Amino acid sequence: MKKHLLSLGDFTREELRALIDRALILKAEAKQGIRHQQLAGRKICLLFEKPSTRTRVSFEAGMYGLGGQVIFMSAKESQLGRGEPLKDTARVLARYVDAIVVRTFGQDVVEELAKYSDVPVINALTDLHHPCQVLSDMMTVLEKKGTLDTTKVAWIGDGNNMANSWIEAASVFGFPLSLACPEGFAPNQEILEKATAKSPRAISLTQSPSEAIKGVDVVNVDVWASMGQESEQEKRLGLFQKYQLNAALMAEADKEAIFMHCLPAHRGEEVTEEILEGPQSVIFDQAENKMHIHAAILEHFILGAKK
Repeated sequence: MKKHLLSLGDFTREELRALIDRALILKAEAKQGIRHQQLAGRKICLLFEKPSTRTRVSFEAGMYGLGGQVIFMSAKESQLGRGEPLKDTARVLARYVDAIVVRTFGQDVVEELAKYSDVPVINALTDLHHPCQVLSDMMTVLEKKGTLDTTKVAWIGDGNNMANSWIEAASVFGFPLSLACPEGFAPNQEILEKATAKSPRAISLTQSPSEAIKGVDVVNVDVWASMGQESEQEKRLGLFQKYQLNAALMAEADKEAIFMHCLPAHRGEEVTEEILEGPQSVIFDQAENKMHIHAAILEHFILGAKK
């Protein structure tokens, strides 16, 4: 497997499935009260330029659950905010810790850190990709649906980093994916074209939510304006209104379909309260699974890097 986790498209189906399967084992063992120490004495640095609740806490809980230690640094607490070259930051931090977990804006940041780091660099979110989140989402789909290969997945809303990572996941695992995005808010064109050419099943893009959601097994939405796009919030509220997931739209999915949202949710905007709190919602199982997938990622990449 690769040394770093920067995007899902860098990996094979077998490699990603191994991470998910390991996370399922760690989750089951946690429920049984089994405690682990395989990362005792190991340290990670969470280098976050973007704020976080779930990603930060789930990475910290995952690392502590394996016996390791965590150093958290926000942009204002590091030299990144003062213009230190990334290659210097990477080489220094690699002398101190066993992995660097990065939550930032540009994909170029994690790529440059990975280029110069002697320890694994894990992408905890960029504007282009959100690989760890989608791994935990696929773990949730596997738990709820029993399979990934033929499960029909829909993405409704902004063609953001989550959409890009779902596209890559679909191409790697081969499950059908339909996306409905407003004009001008499509996913990254290069990622979409590459994934479509590679995938054995259809990855389709439309501007019709009804077309994308029809008969699917999994429905995904996200906020209409991500971090860094707050100035566009009012404009997007108007453009995205028909993309709201409500009872009428959800009814067009399979009757056993599950609803997913990576959170935080803007209740009453991209999704109604009725759907969020309804029986098809698995958002809190999804949130919990972040901790288990992050533990599996840290275990694999840290221990693998020392071989």
